[in-house]
Amino acid sequence: MAGAKLGIDLGTSKVAIYMEGAGIVLREPAVIAVDCVTDRMICGGQEAYEMIGREPPSIKVVAPLEHGTISDYDYAERMLKHFVRQVCSYRFFKPRATISVPTSVTEAETRSVIQAITAAGIRQATLIEEHVAAAIGAGLDISQPHATMVVDFGAGTTDAAVLSVGGIAAQASLRTGSNDLDDSIVRMLRTEYNLLVGKQTAERVKKNIGYAVDVPKGLTMDVPGRDSVSGLPVVRTVSADAVHDCIQETLNVLDAAIHGVLENCPPDLVGDIYTDGIVLTGGGALLHNLDKRLSHYIGTECRVADCPADCVATGTGMALRYMGSTMYSVNQFEYDFAEWADD
Repeated sequence: MAGAKLGIDLGTSKVAIYMEGAGIVLREPAVIAVDCVTDRMICGGQEAYEMIGREPPSIKVVAPLEHGTISDYDYAERMLKHFVRQVCSYRFFKPRATISVPTSVTEAETRSVIQAITAAGIRQATLIEEHVAAAIGAGLDISQPHATMVVDFGAGTTDAAVLSVGGIAAQASLRTGSNDLDDSIVRMLRTEYNLLVGKQTAERVKKNIGYAVDVPKGLTMDVPGRDSVSGLPVVRTVSADAVHDCIQETLNVLDAAIHGVLENCPPDLVGDIYTDGIVLTGGGALLHNLDKRLSHYIGTECRVADCPADCVATGTGMALRYMGSTMYSVNQFEYDFAEWADD
């Protein structure tokens, strides 16, 4: 589609693309498979993801994004070009795009994102902070003099912010996310069950029996892997209680980040949050009973947004119409958002 307008969520584990008028048109794992001899890209997205842990020595699977930023520029450029060409054709007019970035992104990382996106075939790139995009995508009205709080719990980063009158009253950005839950599960299975598994298996364990609080009594899951002593394939019955215990350290970091944002927020805005609650977005928000855990810790209602994993991509796409600059700043967005709110 010529002259398309895209919203791109550059997530650590997945890349999602929103196209104006069509919604989410791509949602793929942020990995590519590369030939080790020729360095040629073989495939990307889901096809490459399914090779992880199963690829032969002649092929390597690369994840060029880390903690929401580019860790390998060359492979990131190839991956993005592959995804952009999947969703739109730009023989005559290259698309414009808004791209989400964590608040903690550095100037060098910002330049890498812009360069990779433009090299992938985007004629104009605009950056937007993840928590702002998440709030817009979740349907929150941040233009009013009334506080709303959003916590975007992604795979590689967590962004929490209190928003009011189109601006940011308080915020925190951590390079901690739901991937850290997977890493904790991998370590726990190795130490407590003598079971060696890959990250895909750990992710399945998290999705099936991972609970933030209120673990169902007696819940277990049979997990296949390799015995760390004998080296032979085995299946261990893993309890949900063991998974719950091992992920608490990461969840405590999330608690502390939210606490810190509220401590730095003006008292009147905290009162608004107590009344309206907190909205959770990002794939990590789907962890069982995470909203219940945070509600108990903070003392106010926490709810998971509809389609939380898509909120950032949707918000970037919605914001594109109101941003004219090639670089994003919070102040620029405040001015543009007032126009958006009246639209």
